[in-house]
Amino acid sequence: MEQNFGKVIRQARKEKAYSQRELAKRIGLDFTYLSKLENSRADYPPKEDVIRSLARNLDLDEEELVFLAGRIPQKEEDLLKQHYKTMPALFRRIRENPEFAEKVLKEAIESEHKNTKE
Repeated sequence: MEQNFGKVIRQARKEKAYSQRELAKRIGLDFTYLSKLENSRADYPPKEDVIRSLARNLDLDEEELVFLAGRIPQKEEDLLKQHYKTMPALFRRIRENPEFAEKVLKEAIESEHKNTKE
């Protein structure tokens, strides 16, 4: 089943037994906005600090939730800006060559696993 930002935060909120009003109050949001987020009806993704607050209150991985919301974490955005001239070629190659994308992702995952074991 494909996950999206709204489904993930709704499921995690229910697992924590928070009402929308309760969670919204904990993170300083209007509960109607939280409802829009959960139902994928918000006009735009929330700011990174709101996403991170949701993640902390719901015991979710902050980085994953930021990406799932359609945002790029600030540190990754800074990296993209540093390499802004080469990024279009990289994304084009990933889009046009699924095998290349798989290889890059596989190597990134393997590297991540190595780093966490050390």
